[in-house]
Amino acid sequence: MSGRSQAVRLPKEFRFDVDRVIIRREGRHIVLSPPFKDWEDYFENSTPLPDDVEEILAKMRREELPLEEREPFD
Repeated sequence: MSGRSQAVRLPKEFRFDVDRVIIRREGRHIVLSPPFKDWEDYFENSTPLPDDVEEILAKMRREELPLEEREPFD
């Protein structure tokens, strides 16, 4: 390890059939995934939105800070 990067060798049964992978951290785990092939692949394999997503977005809109009144430029 040079301090800038780290190489990990995967056993054959875990190898990918692509040149690049997506790397993300989940807690203390490092997760490697092949990139999505297209939008259909993305929607079929990504985490679905929660059932109450509309309520969450509405709450976020309500909690926005009010606009500040300012004098116009002279």
